[in-house]
Amino acid sequence: MLEPVTETIQPFDAAKLRVALVHDWLNGYRGGEKVLHVLCELFPDAEIFTLFYKRGAIHPRIERHRIHASWMNRLPKIHDNYRYLLPLFPAWADGLKLDAYDLVFSTSHCVAKSARARAGAPHVCYCHTPMRYVWDRFEDYFGDKPAPLRAVMGWEAKRLRAWDRRTARRPDRYIANSEFVRGRISKFYGLRAAEIDVIHPPVDLEAFPVASAPAFDPGGNPYLVVSALVPYKRVDDAVAACAGSGRPLTVAGTGPEAGRLREIASRHPAAKIQFTGFVPDGELPGLMRRHRALLFPGVEDFGITPVEATACGLPVIARAEGGVLDSVRDGLNGVLYRRAGPQGLLEGIERFEARGAGRAGFDPELMRRHAEGFDRPRFAEKIRAAVTRALSS
Repeated sequence: MLEPVTETIQPFDAAKLRVALVHDWLNGYRGGEKVLHVLCELFPDAEIFTLFYKRGAIHPRIERHRIHASWMNRLPKIHDNYRYLLPLFPAWADGLKLDAYDLVFSTSHCVAKSARARAGAPHVCYCHTPMRYVWDRFEDYFGDKPAPLRAVMGWEAKRLRAWDRRTARRPDRYIANSEFVRGRISKFYGLRAAEIDVIHPPVDLEAFPVASAPAFDPGGNPYLVVSALVPYKRVDDAVAACAGSGRPLTVAGTGPEAGRLREIASRHPAAKIQFTGFVPDGELPGLMRRHRALLFPGVEDFGITPVEATACGLPVIARAEGGVLDSVRDGLNGVLYRRAGPQGLLEGIERFEARGAGRAGFDPELMRRHAEGFDRPRFAEKIRAAVTRALSS
């Protein structure tokens, strides 16, 4: 179930500005779609261009807009198999007809950043990340595939990298969602870091009210993971660390790793691992109130969940790498650990527990104040300022 429509952002004040929003695909409501949601409030008359659109899978506020999906969206069972068409995605971006628009704003983790604006019309790109699967995370996505498929995808990845870099100058301005992603854009696209702004993704703090810590259970309040169950999220580190040490853990999420994670837990007869499956956004605040700390072992481009946890007063135990360094401060709203793998996470858990029982040592009011820097209205104002600069340059 998606959250109800709320209008909290004032529209951009440029009269009769024709805006095209370009988004890779619309088949779910995750972090990228929460960015698009705010853009839809800023530009209520904008039209949306996307590769794939699954009606009902995104927020109703986004569906108010006219949405143009590619021809591939009409293929049978496409929403289960769209990733197999990756080699065709660049042709869609190259072929978009956007001459009628005064502003192109792309939100990209794949090919949307390569849309062309007409001469004289600015293109602002909010980049969640350059394509992970062709740049530096090929093994995470294709490492377990049969050798012939890996070989084909390796050749295709090389072609896509060349295209991605060749079209990197189509946006006039880049906005990265974290310092980590700013570095990735600079490295892979050959741009100077100083050319790239950083605006962190929006978090709906109203949906995550601060709450008092749960009563401490001498037997151990459960730790919590909220994540898609896919390899690069490293949920296996959390399951192995908690199962092996007898600590209770709740895993909230679904994905192809679910079976393997249950198998890891089953190796430990005394393991106290609960798998809840998918938890709707509206139930996350209550879930967070019942747990001891959020475990965040993956290397993410940003990671909205740690900010949501911080807003609730739930500390975060995170690996000290990636976009989480923009949101988690060691000792303020969590504990950072450096060594990868279950043992590194276990060391982070032990440091957290050494601070005291339950959530002792973390001030929920200070945590809330820190989280307010990521609120939706602040994000909207920063985007408004970036667009104003782009239109006047």
